[in-house]
Amino acid sequence: MYQNRDMGIQHIKARKDHRCYGMGLGIIILDDVYPGFPGDVRNASAFPFPIQYEIAEGVSIAVLVGEEDKSPCLEPIKRAAQKLESMGCRAIAAECGYFAYFQREIAAHVGVPVFMSSLLQVPWAQQLVGPDQVVGLLASEREYIWQQHLDAVGIQPGSNYVMRGIEDYGQVEEFDNLWLEGVRPAVPEAYFNKAERDFVKIGVQFYQDYPNMGAMVLECTGMQPFARTLQREIDIAVFSWGTLLDFAYSVVVHRDYYGHV
Repeated sequence: MYQNRDMGIQHIKARKDHRCYGMGLGIIILDDVYPGFPGDVRNASAFPFPIQYEIAEGVSIAVLVGEEDKSPCLEPIKRAAQKLESMGCRAIAAECGYFAYFQREIAAHVGVPVFMSSLLQVPWAQQLVGPDQVVGLLASEREYIWQQHLDAVGIQPGSNYVMRGIEDYGQVEEFDNLWLEGVRPAVPEAYFNKAERDFVKIGVQFYQDYPNMGAMVLECTGMQPFARTLQREIDIAVFSWGTLLDFAYSVVVHRDYYGHV
């Protein structure tokens, strides 16, 4: 897809306040040290477009997700977003669904499109499946998704969605080995096959609990490496961080069409 120079580019000029060119998506990542499988947002290797990372300094999983007062997170996230924009990124996203809390503030702070959470896809999915079906929202930890998170991404209270967390069905130990402070080892690590098995089992159970589920949205950045395997089992539309980032890039760098008549 990107093997040739765009022959439509015959003249170049500076974009206002942009230092770098040919940029794609800017990703705000947590100030945590753990790896991600290909497909995880913090693993750039699986995406077919340029990724630029910036750390929200001081904003760890424990702080972003667990702290009741999230106001200390705002300024570091703003700085990261501003840095990515000034570098030339055409859109800004984040790596954790709980960044939804700051969707409105960051969208107002920069001049490029902002995709702070995979939860942005829930209202869209609700329109796609219609009012007689529900959208399943599978979160890493349901108790930490507050109404403020949902309001910020346009999810209406009482609308056709159901939400569950991994903890409602069991545990994915390999996720804990990466993300859970106090549990993960000093050098976080995980095994793909075990994580896939445990996660898919939970996703299937969630689907089976709601026979009228027409789509599922995966909140967590670490879930989409297993999204296709889950989809093979439940055979409905599955939205993840991967689908959001693909969409984000497509609207800021629209592809050309090559063919014949």
